[in-house]
Amino acid sequence: MIEIRFHGRGGQGAVTAANILAEAAFLEGKYVQAFPFFGVERRGAPVTAFTRIDDKPIRIKTQIYEPDIVVVLDPSLLETVDVTAGLKDDGIVIINTEKSKEEVLEKLKKKPKKLALVDATTIALEVLGLPITNTAILGAVAKATGLVKIDSIKEAIKDTFSGELGEKNARAAQEAFEKTQVFEL
Repeated sequence: MIEIRFHGRGGQGAVTAANILAEAAFLEGKYVQAFPFFGVERRGAPVTAFTRIDDKPIRIKTQIYEPDIVVVLDPSLLETVDVTAGLKDDGIVIINTEKSKEEVLEKLKKKPKKLALVDATTIALEVLGLPITNTAILGAVAKATGLVKIDSIKEAIKDTFSGELGEKNARAAQEAFEKTQVFEL
């Protein structure tokens, strides 16, 4: 079973990203779960969302405390939240940032096995005209993990957002897929 924890802020679409990733994996024949955890429910407050993916039915119904993969939509969370808490030793961290690998590693409490960086905010602003990074970061997830194909991500995005909005979000994911830098550490 692969467990993914998303860190974002209210209004950034972390919950939607977790759901779209689950749908993409479902489209590839996997068993999935996706669910949010809300602390203070207000726009801008830290939000955590979770996705589980497996080849077998998933019977666990708890939060994810020891993720295989951590996805960070808002780089300012690195200053206030230990996003690597519980990360497995061979874990992967994917971060929306314009900073360098060295700058990001200084902020992480635990060094991941693999680090992926993408400036999803710039991509979202260029493609969508809004700083909503959830679909762009999913392109980075596809590239860094190989867990799902980018085409499955784009199909799940188009299932979630209809018409032009779906096309734009799918394009943001594709662009992030192409621009994501992946570092083996």
